[in-house]
Amino acid sequence: MTHYKNILGLSAFYHDSAAALVCGGQIVAAAQEERFSRVKNDPEFPSQASGYCLRQAGLEIEDVDAVVFYDKPLLKFARILETYLSVAPGGWKTFPTVLVNWLGGKLNLRQTIRDNLPGLRPGCPVLFTEHHQAHAASAFYPSPFDNAAILTIDGVGEWATTTVGRGQGSQIEMLKEIHFPHSLGLLYSAFTDYCGFRINSGEYKLMGLAPYGRPVHVKTIYDHLIEVKPDGSFRLNLDFFNFLKGITMTSSRFHRLFGGPPRGISDPIRSRHMDIARSIQQVTEEVVLKLAIHARDITGSSNLCMAGGVALNCVANGVVHREKIFKNIWIQPASGDAGGALGAALAAWYAQAHPAREPFQPDSMQSSLLGPEYADEEILAVLNSHQAIYKRLNRHELLDHAADLLANGNVVGWFQGRMEFGPRALGSRSILGDARSPKMQSVMNLKIKFRESFRPFAPVVRRERLADYFELDADSPYMLLVAPVKKELCHPLPVDMQGWDLLQSARSTIPAVTHVDYSARIQTVRQSENPLLHDLLGHFEQKTGCGVLINTSFNVRGEPLVCTPDDAYRCFMNTEMDYLVMGSHVLQRRAQPRAKVPRRVQPQTD
Repeated sequence: MTHYKNILGLSAFYHDSAAALVCGGQIVAAAQEERFSRVKNDPEFPSQASGYCLRQAGLEIEDVDAVVFYDKPLLKFARILETYLSVAPGGWKTFPTVLVNWLGGKLNLRQTIRDNLPGLRPGCPVLFTEHHQAHAASAFYPSPFDNAAILTIDGVGEWATTTVGRGQGSQIEMLKEIHFPHSLGLLYSAFTDYCGFRINSGEYKLMGLAPYGRPVHVKTIYDHLIEVKPDGSFRLNLDFFNFLKGITMTSSRFHRLFGGPPRGISDPIRSRHMDIARSIQQVTEEVVLKLAIHARDITGSSNLCMAGGVALNCVANGVVHREKIFKNIWIQPASGDAGGALGAALAAWYAQAHPAREPFQPDSMQSSLLGPEYADEEILAVLNSHQAIYKRLNRHELLDHAADLLANGNVVGWFQGRMEFGPRALGSRSILGDARSPKMQSVMNLKIKFRESFRPFAPVVRRERLADYFELDADSPYMLLVAPVKKELCHPLPVDMQGWDLLQSARSTIPAVTHVDYSARIQTVRQSENPLLHDLLGHFEQKTGCGVLINTSFNVRGEPLVCTPDDAYRCFMNTEMDYLVMGSHVLQRRAQPRAKVPRRVQPQTD
């Protein structure tokens, strides 16, 4: 059997393109293309991400032994063609465009990949995994488990939308599938679109909006939209959806069912949108829970691994955890399509005749810090190019000063170490704030992030202090579990308070990270995982008595997470952030010589 040592995994052409490099079975690097191109959810070929991965490993393109794409284009094209034929002539407006796109490069993807990777050896194979196989591999192989049930849920791959599998040692066996057009991911995206948020990026907003509403439409959803069996398998009533025709997500029947047309992007969010969001969130949680129970029943495993876009629904994940169906749960931090690049590379590695896999504790994702890192000298060069004013401090001075800034109510950009892979900032490309401040949520949303004021922020806490603040008994290093804030820290609210009035209430002693339902999307940090962030939390607690900070991603609405020091400086200068801590350097925004510097790209609006 041919031996592939250096395997480049790719995802591209739909949304959130990415590249990942696996060398000798070890994850070396992974990054989304958007971080380099500065185009949010960039779907284009991940040329820059691929180049970064190779540089990180000290390799040239000629050193790559295999390239693996994260789905099978012929199967996907067959599904698209069959779908159009099934609704003909309904999809005639979009079919010509889709056909041109496929005939223009997607169908002959081997050649497209070679064209975009100049220098790839002629004998280097270009391989393909199935989409959900890539998701399953991304979930199981980096996990700390020798055996596990594997649950993958998303919009759609080739045909599968949901799979249950079993991982054992170095092997993955796919056991059950649900096929398109019956998709929990597309159902959630349909409601995302109906409530006026952008598909593939607005699902977080729908999840954040849900606690403001009431689950008054749950029965309606079950009666008309989705039939769910006890094992979690489901079917959609396609009369209420339009996505088969490729024009819109929802039909006129859907609109009549929920009392009106879809919300426009600039239209106000009303109580009915809150109720709709709450209702579909509850249905999603119930379906995911049934699927998880069934996965346990047919695998017999006490461990669960999850991936696919729906696995980023951290509220549903929290429900699965609290029900104690499994002893342990591990969720791929890049659960969406970006993570498919990593899964494709890992699937190709373990398809070879290699020694048995040895799980690594706590996992082999290296805290998902798989992106570029910049030395102080590189940061200094960027600051000098902008004529920036800064202080350079040693480690102890930096931690003490940053803790003082946060304790005094400042918003601090935090740029340290390798960039995160996946949608969450985990303490390398973060914006930090004081969780005790009752005003910080609104300030950071409106003046720093330029996003909707209702969206919650995540707390970051040292693992050893977790139980003092949250009702959670497990690690949550990737911000993928939602759990309640400790009851003794919470403040009661008037029983008749609803809607936006909830936003104005100080709900706990850490109000900036306590959502209106007293929940929080938690990130835990261990000294061994991120020693600088762990120590910053310790310094902050010494000064304030509080062991929790706000951690949100270092970007503004419509832009990707910052990647380079230049990205960070430009973002910093175009917000009302107070300070930037970048490597060993501390900058005050008001002290800088220019009020603003141009952004590299225009942010999208959504």
